[in-house]
Amino acid sequence: MYRIGLTGGIGSGKSEVARVLRNLGARVVVADELARELVEPGSPVLSRLVEEFGEGVLLPDGSLDRRGLGALAFASSEALEKLNGITHPPLVDAIIRAIEEIERESGGGVVVVDAALLVKWDIIDLFDEVVVVTTPVEVRVGRLVAGGLPEREARERIAAQAPEQVFVEAADTVIENDGPLEELEARAERFWNSLPEEVRKRT
Repeated sequence: MYRIGLTGGIGSGKSEVARVLRNLGARVVVADELARELVEPGSPVLSRLVEEFGEGVLLPDGSLDRRGLGALAFASSEALEKLNGITHPPLVDAIIRAIEEIERESGGGVVVVDAALLVKWDIIDLFDEVVVVTTPVEVRVGRLVAGGLPEREARERIAAQAPEQVFVEAADTVIENDGPLEELEARAERFWNSLPEEVRKRT
């Protein structure tokens, strides 16, 4: 199976690229979805988060207040490091298990892992190709604000991630997202068509 690691900074539009690739036939593993499963009520990861950050990170129903936790974690590099130390190792394990399960089920085709921190996790060797979506910072800020984040928090989250150049240096393919959605979709489709024909046929 052909493995693609799809990454980019928060607000870059990589999820839109993942959507296009899924529609074209790829199987997609979304790191954010796995991360949500890992912090469901009663999970070991959620328990560790409460131990580290306090009961204030829980909503009244006992589920994780993701936005509240994010505000705490991105307020300082120390807090963010603690958060990552708790959540990243089990998330990487979950991603690897998801890839292996898809490969057992399908036996061929293309699997895409949509993960913002792919480069930081140092698991690039798992993939046949790493694709990075790049977008101007101010556009990313605007998207995050439109999604409900205060501008200050949006900028904090972008600043907490690696500079875009770090992503680009790790990439085999760069998809620029500096125009309308239709243009991004067309670029994603061109990337798909650039993959080996035998891989696409097996999807």
